[in-house]
Amino acid sequence: MNLDHDRPYFNMSIAACRRAGAMGGRRAARNRRLRKSVQTEGIEVHLETAAEAIAALDAQFPWLRGAERRGAR
Repeated sequence: MNLDHDRPYFNMSIAACRRAGAMGGRRAARNRRLRKSVQTEGIEVHLETAAEAIAALDAQFPWLRGAERRGAR
């Protein structure tokens, strides 16, 4: 029983659908390996916290010290 709605691509043969699926699987695996290798290269990324950013701005612009606090003006 060969129903066309069982295949994702109606104008392709079953063998062509299998080849397309295999190609997509190989691409997904290659991309996964590439992402993993980039993550494990030892590149350390330091994301600045809000407190560190405020401290850096306070050191650079002392007249703005405390501007992040809300209060009566």
